[in-house]
Amino acid sequence: MTTTAAAGLSDSLLTIEEAADRLRVSRWSVYNLIRANQLRTVKIGRRRLVSPAALAACIETLSED
Repeated sequence: MTTTAAAGLSDSLLTIEEAADRLRVSRWSVYNLIRANQLRTVKIGRRRLVSPAALAACIETLSED
């Protein structure tokens, strides 16, 4: 993967705080979704990041319940 492609990919990943903002919930709620395996994340080093696709899948799953 080229450096430009890697930079574009990392720009699309969301921090836990950004994911919480998009869901309009607290960071605690996002971590609870992660623990319940309702929200998939990517761990890079010590950082846990959320892809927009994983966020959309989580919303879809929650709306089905």
